[in-house]
Amino acid sequence: MQKPCLLRRSIIVKDIPMSTTTLETLAIIGAGQIGTGIAQTALTTGFKVILIDQSEEQLKIAAENLKDTFARKLERGQIDQASHDGYLANLQSGIDLSQVRTANVVIEAVSEIEDAKRSIYKAIAADLRPDAMLATATSSISITRLGASSDRPHRFIGMHFMNPVPAMQVVEIIRGIATDDATFELAKALADKLGKKPIIAEDFPAFIVNRVLLPMLNEAVYTLYEGVGSVTAIDEAMKLGANHPMGPLELADFIGLDTCLSLMHVLYEGLADSKYRPCPLLVKYVEAGWLGRKTGKGFYDYSQDPPQPTR
Repeated sequence: MQKPCLLRRSIIVKDIPMSTTTLETLAIIGAGQIGTGIAQTALTTGFKVILIDQSEEQLKIAAENLKDTFARKLERGQIDQASHDGYLANLQSGIDLSQVRTANVVIEAVSEIEDAKRSIYKAIAADLRPDAMLATATSSISITRLGASSDRPHRFIGMHFMNPVPAMQVVEIIRGIATDDATFELAKALADKLGKKPIIAEDFPAFIVNRVLLPMLNEAVYTLYEGVGSVTAIDEAMKLGANHPMGPLELADFIGLDTCLSLMHVLYEGLADSKYRPCPLLVKYVEAGWLGRKTGKGFYDYSQDPPQPTR
């Protein structure tokens, strides 16, 4: 059954002290996996999307991925031609950060480098609408600290989307100490309209999902490092013995080993507990540039079919 055309959807949120409470346009800064996933989800739920990245090449890759995704959905009969055309018509992209000026909500989704995030907030401050909500898709960094570096701590909030965004149902909503109630309610309403279940997390290192998930992945690397089991044995044991859809080392490759290491550093430094110490083998792989699927090699070598363990 074909889905009806969704060219535009507005969210009206009551009791929000904004010059307008109609949300139609999302600006997403960062056209990587998370940013592109948020863009796809927003487009298919009726929003206009402005996708911004400093790299024209990355924007080209993101645009092609979105076009391919929508073309496949059309071919499979999951959407009709009008919806397909509407999604593409509602997508705007470019390298100019001043494009945020027309957005009701700006979602920053760049790499987990705090200085990079801070520089973006500074760069867009003059172009942001006075009533715009600024959200970060960080998976680990303090929302309070990031918000304090922006021009609007009261309208700043964390929205941690899971990867891959279109398939995952949860968004962690994290308010900083200065986040006001109106922004908090708006973020929850936005998550709901994007078809996601908002889960409220406190502003502690790595929030909920990564606080639980990353130590498990790190322990899997330790299990490999200490020779308790091979790559294949560890992944098969967890898939068959714990009913996990992916083994922990396969999942680490999917997330990106550099991202895993960054998150473990946040936990280790933020909580000052030795149980969060990154495994030396994880550090070694990142230093070698073996970052997982995105570089073609991590705990598996993806140049082979099927992928083969590298250790």
